[in-house]
Amino acid sequence: MSDMITADLVDLDLSADTKEAAARALAERMVALGRVTDLDGFLADVAAREAQMPTGLDGGIGIPHCRSEHVTEPTLAFGRSANGIDFGAADGPADLIFLIAAPAGADDAHLTILSSLARQLMNTEFTDALRAVGDATAAAALIRGDEPDQAEAPAEAGSEDTVASAGAASSAAATVTETPGDEETADGEERPFRIVAVTSCPTGIAHTYMAAESLENAGREAGVEVTVEPQGSAGFTRVDPAVIAAADAVIFAHDVPVREKERFAGKPTVDVGVKAGINRPAELIAEVREKAARGEVSAGSAPATPVERGGESGEGYGTKLRKWLMSGVSYMVPFVAAGGLLIALGFAIGGYKVDKAPSVMDHFLWTQADSWAALLFQIGGVAFGFLVPVLAGYIAYGMADRPGLVPGFVGGSIALTINAGFLGGLAAGLIAGGVVLAIQKVNIPAALRGIMPVVVIPLISSAIVGFLMFVVIGKPIAEAQKGMTDWLNGLSGSNAILLGALLGLMMCFDLGGPVNKVAYTFATAGIAVSNPSDSAMKIMAAVMAAGMVPPLAMALATTVRSKLFNQTERENGKAAWVLGASFISEGAIPFAAADPLRVIPASMVGGAITGALSMAFGATLRAPHGGIFVVPLIGNPLLYLVAIAAGVCVTTALVVVLKGMRKPAPAPRRPPARTPRPGRRRSSPSRHEQA
Repeated sequence: MSDMITADLVDLDLSADTKEAAARALAERMVALGRVTDLDGFLADVAAREAQMPTGLDGGIGIPHCRSEHVTEPTLAFGRSANGIDFGAADGPADLIFLIAAPAGADDAHLTILSSLARQLMNTEFTDALRAVGDATAAAALIRGDEPDQAEAPAEAGSEDTVASAGAASSAAATVTETPGDEETADGEERPFRIVAVTSCPTGIAHTYMAAESLENAGREAGVEVTVEPQGSAGFTRVDPAVIAAADAVIFAHDVPVREKERFAGKPTVDVGVKAGINRPAELIAEVREKAARGEVSAGSAPATPVERGGESGEGYGTKLRKWLMSGVSYMVPFVAAGGLLIALGFAIGGYKVDKAPSVMDHFLWTQADSWAALLFQIGGVAFGFLVPVLAGYIAYGMADRPGLVPGFVGGSIALTINAGFLGGLAAGLIAGGVVLAIQKVNIPAALRGIMPVVVIPLISSAIVGFLMFVVIGKPIAEAQKGMTDWLNGLSGSNAILLGALLGLMMCFDLGGPVNKVAYTFATAGIAVSNPSDSAMKIMAAVMAAGMVPPLAMALATTVRSKLFNQTERENGKAAWVLGASFISEGAIPFAAADPLRVIPASMVGGAITGALSMAFGATLRAPHGGIFVVPLIGNPLLYLVAIAAGVCVTTALVVVLKGMRKPAPAPRRPPARTPRPGRRRSSPSRHEQA
C-alpha cells in the first residue's frame, strides 16, 4: 500500500463539520497529487455512493468511497476530526474518516489492498493506534502497515510505539482473514457448527470485506466455523462446493444481489444488509443457529428466478406476469424467425404445393430446386414444432427457474397434441411455473432435498400439469383457440381494415416495448403453423409494415428538414434507414426519447395508416421478420410497398410540422467570466460504477 497513501494524503486536524466538506477536503489532497482529475466529478460519484447507503460504521469510523472514472490510481486519504462528523452510523459521529478512491477499472491487486484496510478497521488495536498517532508521516505508515524503520520519516516522540502497535494490529488483521477449515475433531469431540456466509456491497470495496471480517471474528468467539465468500467488485472466489454442502446454515449480508445464490439453497438462512454483518455479527450467528435447531429453511435460500434477478424489489403481480410472458416470447421469437423464413423460402422456391412434397428422407435430388425447396420447408416445419413448447417452458422458467422447464415443455407439447395452440402454451407455462413454486414452498426433510430438483419436482409437476392440460382445461382452451382462428379467417372488409389500424397503432406506440411485442406476438402466433390461414398472413404483413414506419420516417425527416434536428439526430437518421428497412422499430427510439410528444403520436398515425392499407390491399406474409429483404415472399408486394410509403410520408409530414411549430428557445444569458479555483475544473457528467 506504499503508493496508495502518503503523508500528503493525511489530515490529522480535519476541520470539516459535514461529510460533504470532509470528502471535499480529503479529495482536494488527491487532486493536488494528480490522483483525481476532476474534483467535482469525483465528489459527485462519492455522493452517489453515499446516497445508496450511509458509509458510517459503529466505532467512530466513516469510509466514504467509490469507483470513479476521474481517479487515475487507487488512493486512500485519511482525516481525523476532533469534533466528529455524522456519516450515518447508529452510534454517532465518526472521528476517523477514510476516503477511498478506486479507478473505474481497478485491478484485483489494488482492490485486494483496499479490502485489507477494510478488514483492519475491525481491529480495535488498529483504530486506537490511529487515534493516538502524533503526525501525518506516522499515520500513513500505520495505515500501510509498515514496520517502524520503513516509515517515511522518524515519528514524533512517543509515536514509535504507536507505529509498532500498528504493525502488530495490521499483522493481526491479516491473520484474521484465514478461515477455519474442515479439520477433523478429536475422538469424542462434537463437530463445531458450520456457517457459510456471503457479503457484498454496491461498490464491493469496503463494507464487503469489513462484514466478512466481522462475521469471522464473531464466529471464533462463538466457537463456530464461519467461511465467508466476499463478492467484491473485481469478482469473487467461490467457496468450495464441499464446504457449502457441509455447512449447517447460511448468512447473506448484502446490499446487491447474491451471485449464484442457488448454490446455497436448502439450508437455514439469515438474509440481511451488509451493515448488519458489520455491526451485529454475533446476533446473526445466534439467529441462524436457532433456525437450524428448528429445522427452518428460509424461503430466501431458494434461487432467484430469472425475472427476479432482472427486476426491482416490490414489483407488483401485473408487472411480474408481463415479464413472465415476455420471457417465454423472447425465447420463442428466434424459433419463429428461423422456422418462418425457412418455410417462406421453401414456398418461394417450390411454389405453394411444396407442403405436399414427400419427406426428403425418402426423396431428395441434389439437382432439383423442388427438392431443396422441400428441404427448407420441412426444416422450417420442425423449427415451428418447438414454438409452443418453448413458449410454455420459458414462461415457467421465468417464474421458477430451471425446475420449471420440464413441466413447462411437457405442458406445451400437450397443448400442441390437443390443438390448444398458442393459448394452450400460455396457460401451460403459467400453470407449470405456479405448480413448481408451490412445491418449493413445502418443507422437505433434509434427506430428500438433494433429489428434489432432479427427480421429485419434475415428476410431480409434470404429472399435475399433464393432468390439468389433458383432463381439465385443455378442451376449453382448444375451443377458444379454434374460435379465435375462425374469427380471424372470417375477417373481411372494414373489420380487417380496423384490425390493421389497431395493430399499426400498437406497433408504433412504444417502439419495441411491451405493447409492440403484444402485437408482434399476436401476428407470429397466427403463422406459427406449417399451413397458416390467409387472414393470419395478412395480419403478419400489416404488423411488419407498420413496424417499419417510425424509423424510416425519422430517417426521411432528417433528410428533408435537417435543420429541425441536431447533429446527433442527423447521424441517427442515417442509421435509421437501414434499421427501418430491416423491420427494427427500435431505430426510432432516440428520436422518441428526445421528443416523445411529437414523434410518438406522428408515428402512431403513420403506423395505423400503413396497417389499414396493408389489410385493405390484401398483402400477405409468411415470414415473421426480414423487412424489405423478404418483399419477394410477400403477396401483392407492390401495393405492400405503397402502404409503407404512405405511412412513412404521413409520419414525416407530421413530425416536420409539429417540430416546425416549436418556439425557439431564448438564447441563454452569458454568465460573467470567473477565475477558476486552483486544482479544479469544470465537471463533466460522471458515471458511478456499481459492482
